Amino acid sequence: MLILLPVCRNLLSFLRGTIQCCSRTAARQLDRNLTFHKLVAYMIAFHTGIIVEDLSADPVTWTHAATKPCVLCVCTQSPTIVMFTTIAGLTGVVITLALILIITSSMEVIRRSYFEVFWYTHHLFVIFFIGLVFHGFGRIVRGQTAASLKTNRPDVCADQFEDWGNNGSECAVPEFAGNPPMTWKWVVGPMILYVCERLVRLYRSHQKVVITKVVMHPSKTLELQMKRKGFHMEVGQYVFIQCPSVSRLEWHPFTLTSAPEEDYFSAHIRIVGDWTQALYEACGGDKTEPQEAWKLPKLAIDGPFGTASEDVFRYEVVMLVGAGIGVTPFASILKSVWYKRIQNNQDVFTKKIYFYWLCPETQAFEWFADLLQSLEGQMAEKGVTDFLSYNIYLTRWKETEAAHFRVHHEAENDPITGLKQKTLYGKPNWDNEFTHIASKHPG
Repeated sequence: MLILLPVCRNLLSFLRGTIQCCSRTAARQLDRNLTFHKLVAYMIAFHTGIIVEDLSADPVTWTHAATKPCVLCVCTQSPTIVMFTTIAGLTGVVITLALILIITSSMEVIRRSYFEVFWYTHHLFVIFFIGLVFHGFGRIVRGQTAASLKTNRPDVCADQFEDWGNNGSECAVPEFAGNPPMTWKWVVGPMILYVCERLVRLYRSHQKVVITKVVMHPSKTLELQMKRKGFHMEVGQYVFIQCPSVSRLEWHPFTLTSAPEEDYFSAHIRIVGDWTQALYEACGGDKTEPQEAWKLPKLAIDGPFGTASEDVFRYEVVMLVGAGIGVTPFASILKSVWYKRIQNNQDVFTKKIYFYWLCPETQAFEWFADLLQSLEGQMAEKGVTDFLSYNIYLTRWKETEAAHFRVHHEAENDPITGLKQKTLYGKPNWDNEFTHIASKHPG
């Protein structure tokens, strides 16, 4: 009943917006939807293991009610015969195999290295739910009928089973019938909600998306700037992108790097797998000459969906920490800060932002450094340099790069990012950072 609810993205996004005004703590729990989804899946797998172990028990222990008193009765056929000759057995085999494939392909090593395997195998949940609904129609588990309970009450007749049906006995031989299927009552609600979710996604996937600009950044990072009628976003939100020319079934999540104040929405996509490589080539990333707009691939967008980053402007002091390409939601936040505080001179509740970016290689700095340079210059011009403090850490470097950094260390601007704020090397000492920030902002 619970396994489908955490993956209804549009439902969760609606709930997040609805309860946001009442409780930010409750809204944040919705950000843990995938963790909850995994926990429910683990419990389903655990209980499936218990059932399979129980069904492999010695059939001699499965007896008729006529020889021993019981409320439930299972036939004495071999479990193997039952498994492959009954509705309950066949559907049980199907849903167990589907569950095994779903669980094993969801392991992190498979998900990261062979995402397509995870994606396609996960859709076996359709077969799983169909099998689950029909599993009970075999009525293999039987219960004593209502009429029989009047002539053979288990609490009265249990000790007199040898006299059942004999002349003078008040207890007749009990009659059993298959219990009606009940699973559908538990799963029909979530299934209807999920069908509605898929219909919403289908509707959104047919809305026209126009790619207005494609930018190829260093370190194989692709920036797509897009427009769609009626698209509204908040800072830090994400969308799912589908490219039909690459795959009609695959949807991949990407954080939006544009600000709500801009007339387009954008995503930065790092080329790290088959799907992103195919998208990169479809957008002309492997070509040197500019591409005509009509040659660009068609895209479908589902979203935007909310994250905890939406709450950033509800706090007086904010600490943003990003690692590698994980800096993308902060591009949206920092751009929005620029529009609100610097360009439009709005009075925002947030008084101070601390920004930390940890990156393993110098090339990854290039696309984001342009944004920081623009912010740095604008803040200096407007006299609001105290509003944003940022620290950039390079966690890995080569010996040749180290020599270059040493020579240019005394330069006015940083040799890596071109910013006035110098790049730091290694990883931050978080105990010191938290202590420092806490001392500057008591309470």
